[in-house]
Amino acid sequence: MDLLRIDGGCRLDGQVRASGAKNATLPILSAGLLTDDTLVVRNVPHLEDVTTTNLLLAQMGVGVTVGDHMVVEVDSSSISSCVAPYDLVKTMRASILVLGPLLARRGEAEVSLPGGCAIGARPVDIHLRGLEAMGAEIEVEGGYIRARSGRLRGARYAMDTVTVTGTENLMMAATLADGVTVLENAAREPEVVDLANCLIAMGAKIEGAGTPIIRIQGVERLHGAEYSVLPDRIETGTFLVAAAVTRGRVRVVETDPTLIEAVTEKLRGCGAEVTEGDDWIELNMRGKRPRSVDLRTSPYPGFPTDMQAQFTTLNAVAEGAGAITETVFENRFMHVSELQRMGADIRQAGNTVIVRGKEKLTGAPVMATDLRASASLVIAGLVADGATEVRRIYHLDRGYECMEEKFAQLGATVRRLRDDAPVTARSAVKT
Repeated sequence: MDLLRIDGGCRLDGQVRASGAKNATLPILSAGLLTDDTLVVRNVPHLEDVTTTNLLLAQMGVGVTVGDHMVVEVDSSSISSCVAPYDLVKTMRASILVLGPLLARRGEAEVSLPGGCAIGARPVDIHLRGLEAMGAEIEVEGGYIRARSGRLRGARYAMDTVTVTGTENLMMAATLADGVTVLENAAREPEVVDLANCLIAMGAKIEGAGTPIIRIQGVERLHGAEYSVLPDRIETGTFLVAAAVTRGRVRVVETDPTLIEAVTEKLRGCGAEVTEGDDWIELNMRGKRPRSVDLRTSPYPGFPTDMQAQFTTLNAVAEGAGAITETVFENRFMHVSELQRMGADIRQAGNTVIVRGKEKLTGAPVMATDLRASASLVIAGLVADGATEVRRIYHLDRGYECMEEKFAQLGATVRRLRDDAPVTARSAVKT
């Protein structure tokens, strides 16, 4: 198992490229199941979750070809299995996204209940009830979702809560349904819009993506297409926060500043100078210590839950005190105890943490508990006195492409090492 060793005290400076968005890539790859033709997906990030998705598709008999510059071709003309097994699904919640496409095109699917980061309850009942409203017969037994149907039929379905994967799954299923499907209380995230745009390129008829009501007119078949995944807004935001925390300057290129306006508003509030162009955004602290900010997570276009942990680290070294309230997932403060090991002054009360900033944190061995927590600990290590070792970085590799290499481009000393010792055997990090 690998770990990252970060030597603290650097001030980031330079330019870094944003990768393609993980949370758009995974549903788009799954959309390849909807057609006999080849779907060519460009700007695919090199991530563990992408590899897992490719393996999942391949074990179904799908032809998956990974070319240069992470261009992935998906050929589902000869699907041999409609089963998504536990061994692959257990590590990645997005595996549930094969359910809707398989059911729509093949009339059957057997998908293990998904795993992923342990950040709170993310039930799939909204997916299942929506598919049932479209005529599917579904049972959950032995840890598997077993679904059968003839051709799905259009339906009006109001989701109890906003769910990104639920919206994506049902939207994909509806593309081949008989009639019109209307999804109410739909997720508005840019990744949902990106999937819709890919489906439209494949011949789907979709209106309203990016609004709370999406209308899908089913068609008989979809065709192949070439599509480029949008930039990763969370990776973009993560590097900007790292620049703010280290009092440095970072320009992120090949990105889309319009996707992270809620994040840049808070960064300006912490005292950062933020400038942007059509496909780049730059943050410059000019050597100043950031100020604490208050924030409350909410579905897009609100402040993203996937940036909450990074801002917790920012507040830990900022001037003043800030309150961070998490409303999306109930178990997303597991990074707090690890930041406290590094000297952060954080007090939790329910779904809110009060963070009182300190001038410095101290390097320590810490444990990553989920994907975004991993990023927050790496950022903390960049500004801490001494060295920090972040373990369980397989979480990080699920969602950040070559993070240590990108931070090295910006002047940080971040090394990937092999962690062969038991976690409990090491109580301090030698510098």
